[in-house]
Amino acid sequence: MQSPFYPIGTPGVPWGEAEIAAWLARQRRRRSYADEVLTVVDRLRDRFDVVQYGQLDYAPDAYPLFALRSRGWRDDRPAALVTGGVHGYETSGVHGALRFADLHAADYAGRLDLMIVPCVSPWGYERIHRWNPRALDPNRSFRPGSPAPESAALMALVAPFATRVRVHIDLHETTDSDESEFRPALAARDGRPFTPGGIPDGFYLVDDTESPRPEFQAAVIRAVAEVTHIAPADAHGEIIGSPVVAPGVIRYALRSLGLCAGITDAPYRTTTEVYPDSPRATPEQCNAAQAAAVRAALDYALEH
Repeated sequence: MQSPFYPIGTPGVPWGEAEIAAWLARQRRRRSYADEVLTVVDRLRDRFDVVQYGQLDYAPDAYPLFALRSRGWRDDRPAALVTGGVHGYETSGVHGALRFADLHAADYAGRLDLMIVPCVSPWGYERIHRWNPRALDPNRSFRPGSPAPESAALMALVAPFATRVRVHIDLHETTDSDESEFRPALAARDGRPFTPGGIPDGFYLVDDTESPRPEFQAAVIRAVAEVTHIAPADAHGEIIGSPVVAPGVIRYALRSLGLCAGITDAPYRTTTEVYPDSPRATPEQCNAAQAAAVRAALDYALEH
């Protein structure tokens, strides 16, 4: 039997339009994309080409979508893609990407063309939510004909240079609210039982089941371990229900699941997962861990 505590829907019955509308009515803006993200993007305009690659129109709100592109972009140079905020509530993904852009991107000038997309899902950022207003998870929607405009816009941005992307790192978090809100909501939305799980304490990575790169993942883990702690396996040898294949590393089928990290054929791909609710990590440390992961990923790709 589905856990009865989620306040929307009928246990065992997937949501329809009425339930989605009831869920949407509960959402409230809790922070400002313009004040916290776009102001930082504006400060970086003297160092990057700022590209508006779309706009989300969720009446009464509209959200311009921006990417930071290396100056002197060249089609004969390998590219690196850095994405954050695919799940808008995962704060260090957004601010870790911006931190990397501000403090470290210049180190790669002339060696890699950078496309940094700091906040793929600004509606979710403002409401500290995983989904978009249609109760869709953008990070399960990266596929042709995507129903999620956030995902479709990013894929359209990347398509012209996808074949030369050498490394893609997608910045995420695993939070306590995954267990208290988002997983129960997902079960309710889909009419499935909710099975309680656990939240790993620490940083981990998601490699690609279909094209694993264990040495690459290990290099990123080593770099991040100098900034914050790495999540251990649980009593079953797993992290969030997936076998741990190396310290701090699990694997998903990135493309078949519609995950952001699967949108190119880059040989080096990973998804970071920071744990911001740990008593052993501060927000600053989480942002620094994301930036360290980006640097390690790019360095490895350049060296190999």
